[in-house]
Amino acid sequence: MTDYRQFYIDGQWVDPQRPQDCPVINPATEEPVATISLGSPADVDHAVGAARRAFATYAHSTVQERAALIGRVLDVYRSRQDEIGAAISDEMGAPLAFARRSQAGIGTAHLATMLEVLQTFRFSEAREGMLLLREPVGVCGFITPWNWPINQIACKVVPALAAGCTMVLKPSEIAPLSASLFAEVIHEAGVPPGVFNLVHGDGPGVGQAIAAHPGVDMLSFTGSTRAGIAVAKAGADSVKRVHQELGGKSPLLILDEQSLESAVRWGVTDCFSNSGQSCNAPSRMLVPAALHERATLLAKAVADAMVVGDPRDAATQLGPVVSQLQFDKIQRLIRAGMDEGATLVCGGLGRPSGLTKGFYVRPTVFAGVRNDMQIAREEIFGPVLSILPWGDEAEAIRIANDTPYGLAAYVWAADPATARRAASQIRAGMVHINGADLPLNAPFGGFKQSGNGRAWGEFGLADFLELKVVVG
Repeated sequence: MTDYRQFYIDGQWVDPQRPQDCPVINPATEEPVATISLGSPADVDHAVGAARRAFATYAHSTVQERAALIGRVLDVYRSRQDEIGAAISDEMGAPLAFARRSQAGIGTAHLATMLEVLQTFRFSEAREGMLLLREPVGVCGFITPWNWPINQIACKVVPALAAGCTMVLKPSEIAPLSASLFAEVIHEAGVPPGVFNLVHGDGPGVGQAIAAHPGVDMLSFTGSTRAGIAVAKAGADSVKRVHQELGGKSPLLILDEQSLESAVRWGVTDCFSNSGQSCNAPSRMLVPAALHERATLLAKAVADAMVVGDPRDAATQLGPVVSQLQFDKIQRLIRAGMDEGATLVCGGLGRPSGLTKGFYVRPTVFAGVRNDMQIAREEIFGPVLSILPWGDEAEAIRIANDTPYGLAAYVWAADPATARRAASQIRAGMVHINGADLPLNAPFGGFKQSGNGRAWGEFGLADFLELKVVVG
């Protein structure tokens, strides 16, 4: 097993002040692959102190210096992308090719995008007798999840580096290996000591300590809405800026028969990608009632063809979900869907046939779902799709918006004007029409209980800056 018991603080690897071993479990084998140590508030205090000292200098670095630094990080990261992808596959079960290409690859993409943003971003601007200055917010605390570990690290760390901030990162203790490798990249690239600090730990021991620490000026959290509320409350006493990217229950709205086959095939595949463990997964498929049966048969065909298995097998499309806890939650919600009267089209309880070990979930489709059922209300975070029929477009929009979340939405229609009209009525931070991808310079974020603030590109950079006006 690999030993990742040390933390990265003030430019060096250091022992925890009170060691507490925690195994990292490979969800495909249910066996430990590494050991980390869970940190404590004392370790957080050590890291925040290093970040505060570094901020005094790094905040005054030039844009050109920060761009050169990010360029060096990018070069080192590219050289280790496959290694980082393999770690992600081990820690959270993603198929190896997907982990290297998409999970680790998005780190490369965020770094390269920020270099482009820095070429034109205006940190100072003269306007009508005023000088507007955009300055770094300060020391940032980052709490990131396990489902897209490097994506969430990169879309916080990279804009913070670009802005002139310093930081303390607590990655998920479930998937911490890629974060330690990222810290090695930071070190090899020559990021100044104290600018980036890493403390492993759980939410109560380290996450809450970061959120409450008076030396942290901004908190950026990605995770569940429940945990987001807790860290926001912890940060309230010091009136720090709190940036949250939380849960989702995203609708996929199919508006006409011409779009049905393409939309269903795309929707099932996208919902089940990463074993359904994406906050913006299109997990509610809204179809015209007259097309409900056809949509159901199409969805079943796509789901039944999904290859679930060993992440190291090149044929595998879906790996396991991340943990026993997550597996049990998904099983509970599948059972709830059956008990509440939804039609189980395929999948269901238990592991897929032939798999006796690992946290594997059967690709599951429910039809005839009502929007008041648990499977339509709760974020399942597994390969489970709900198909909901609607009578007219007004009802479809109402169902789409009848959720506490508002992260993403998806609209399919043959007529672009029809699709845009529907998109304008949906309360979500991101609406994709006919399967369009989100560019990496787009503002990633949501409405309602899906959080606040925006990540990615210039919009993510802006969230790490304070606006100062100088007159006279």
